[in-house]
Amino acid sequence: MSGASPCWRNRVAYQRLVRKLTKENLWLYILSLLQESPLYGYQVRDSIRERFGFNPSRVTCYAVLLRLRQAGYVAMERTERGGEGPPRKYYKITAKGSEMLDKAKNYMRELGQTL
Repeated sequence: MSGASPCWRNRVAYQRLVRKLTKENLWLYILSLLQESPLYGYQVRDSIRERFGFNPSRVTCYAVLLRLRQAGYVAMERTERGGEGPPRKYYKITAKGSEMLDKAKNYMRELGQTL
C-alpha cells in the first residue's frame, strides 16, 4: 500500500473518519433525536437518514437502543394497541442520557475549536 497515490490515501482516510463519526458513534445521533421527542424503533433509522444523511441498519439501531437502555440513557414505554397499527415501543431519553449527550456535544465543540 506504500505505492498508493496520496489522493487515494486521503479519500480512504476521510471515509474512515466519516464512518467513525457516524455509524460507529450512532448513540450520539440517537440521543440527539430522542432529546427532541420520543420515537419508536422504526422511526429512529428513518429519522437518522432524513436528518443526518446516512443509513445505519435497523438491527444496528435496535442494538444501540438496547445498549443505551441497559446503561440507563434511554427508557422504553410500551403503547397498547390503539386506533391503528400494532402496539409500539417508544424510546425516550432519560436525564442521565441528556447529561451524556451534553457532555459529548461539549467535547465535540472543544475538539472542533482545537482542530
